[in-house]
Parts: sequence; structure tokens; C-alpha cells
Amino acid sequence: MNNFHSFLNNLPKAELHMHLEGSLEPELLFKLAQRNQIKLPFDSVEALRAAYEFGNLQDFLDIYYQGAGVLQTEQDFYDLTWAYLERCKAQNVLHVEPFFDPQTHTDRGIAFDTVIKGIDRALQDAKTQLGISSRLIMCFLRHLPEAAAFETLEQSLPYQDKITAVGLDSSEKGFPPELFERVFAKAREAGFLTVAHAGEEGPAEYIWQALDLLKVQRIDHGVRCVEDPALVEHLIKIQMPLTVCPLSNTKLCVFKDMREHNILALLERGVKVTINSDDPAYFGGYMTENFVAVADALNMTKAQAIKLAENSFTASFLSEAEKAEWVKRLQLLH
Repeated sequence: MNNFHSFLNNLPKAELHMHLEGSLEPELLFKLAQRNQIKLPFDSVEALRAAYEFGNLQDFLDIYYQGAGVLQTEQDFYDLTWAYLERCKAQNVLHVEPFFDPQTHTDRGIAFDTVIKGIDRALQDAKTQLGISSRLIMCFLRHLPEAAAFETLEQSLPYQDKITAVGLDSSEKGFPPELFERVFAKAREAGFLTVAHAGEEGPAEYIWQALDLLKVQRIDHGVRCVEDPALVEHLIKIQMPLTVCPLSNTKLCVFKDMREHNILALLERGVKVTINSDDPAYFGGYMTENFVAVADALNMTKAQAIKLAENSFTASFLSEAEKAEWVKRLQLLH
């Protein structure tokens, strides 16, 4: 690791776009499968890792949902979350706002209570033992019907002390945000903040829908905003954060090569972009790896790296006082 890479690793960062189920490394997946006596169609960790190569979002989702099947008990969800948080500690990621997909688990008979308790216990332990703060985001799977999202929202209401926001993820193509306008309205009425995946595989129009219909506080991905110049101007004007995931974007062929990525061009134009890892076990890296990939491909400067880190905190769901404190700390690094 060269000096700049070390600087990027040690830079205080917040992560705002990461699916807990997508941080399930092959080693832990195998361990949980054995613990829960689940037969995997792979005979080794290496064979499973080889299967983590895929050509598009759907291929990835197929193996992602298969992998999630090993998560059965509260302790499994704790171990999954804790493994991610330990990596955060090593990379100086000091605030996290991870996603979880309850429908992936409740649809296979795992109680909502089991999922949330395991995740929350790890997040609480991370605060006291690792010094990492967190806000948890519950996502609706957009390839499932609106009625299923309403049911999940109902299940979440007793756990509002543990969940800050709701989001929208899974296959974007053919599932526009407008399909979930009513359930998002109900979530906002219940006091949840809102975010949504838009403008990765889906068009710029989906970003408009997420803003206008779902009333989101952040756009997850959003890189296809550049297809609509008026949208880019609007994003700059309202300082709407985009939680961009560079390694994910290249792995899923949104960009053929990291050198084509638009994150720094958007940053320079004044769009509030952030760097995140999305599904790090599947896409080749956590936060530092994403920062390093951008730095190496796009000649990122130290000032740009600090600005991206600043954005990660100011775009978070921390209090205004906490955000200001982080910005102050980062300014000292210039």
C-alpha cells in the first residue's frame, strides 16, 4: 500500500450504501452453512468465490439470495454484521448506515424479530467496542409486489427505535419508484426517513420519481443522472446526496472500466457524491478498496478524497452537531 493508499485507508469515513447480506464473505457463508446443516452446491470456499463472478445485476442477485439462505438464527445475523463492522474498524469507517432486506428472510420463514435483533445487537456492540456509530435502513425489494412492502412496513413498526429509514433495492429495470409511492408515504407518516436505489440500471427518470414521489433524503447510486442535464443541475441546487458505489458499477458493467466512471466529474461540478461499497463481498472490496480504485483510475487528489469523506458525513443521518464535528476534524487533514 503506497502512501496515498494509506492516507485513504486512515481517512475518517462514513458508509451510506452497503447491504449487510452483500457483505457475506465465502468463508463465513461456508461456516454458517455448516453450523445450520445447510447443503451448498459448492464443495469449497474457492468454488464459491469463483461463482461470485457474474455479468449483470440479475446473475449477482441470484447468487446473493442463495447465499442469504444460510442466515437462520439471531447469532447468524449478529456474526454477519459484526464481520462487516470489524472491516470498517480496520479501514477507519467510523459511521455506517447499512441496509438490510427483511423480505429475503421472512419469505423463507425467518422471523423479522430474529433478523433485527441480531443486526441491532452487533451495531450496539460496535458503538461501545469499536467506536462506530450507526443508523439502520430497512429496504423493500422492488421486484416483489407493493402489498408485500406494506406487510414488511407493518412488521417493522414495533422496532422503530432500531430502524431510522426505509429504502428500495433489488432489480431496478422494470420496477420504477412510482410503484412504491403509497408505501413510502405511509413510512414517512410513521416517522421513517427515506432513500431509494435509482439511476444505476434504471434511467434518469427513476431518479426524478424517487425525488418527487418517494420524497427521498438520498439517492442510492444515481450515476445515470448525467443523461439529463436538468436533473444534474437540480441535484446540485438541492444538494441531494448520491451514494455512489464505484467497484459495484464496474463489476455490473454500468461502466466498462473505472477510468470511465463519472464520480469525480460529478464531484467537481458540485454534486454531493459519496463513495460506498454496496455488496463488498461480491464486488471486490470495502470502502478503502473503492477509494483506492477511484484514486488509481481517475487520479484523485487528496483534496477530492477529503471532500468525498466530508460528503459521507454531511449526507448521513447523524445530527447536525455530529456532522459539523466530523467536518471540522476532516478540515484539519488539508
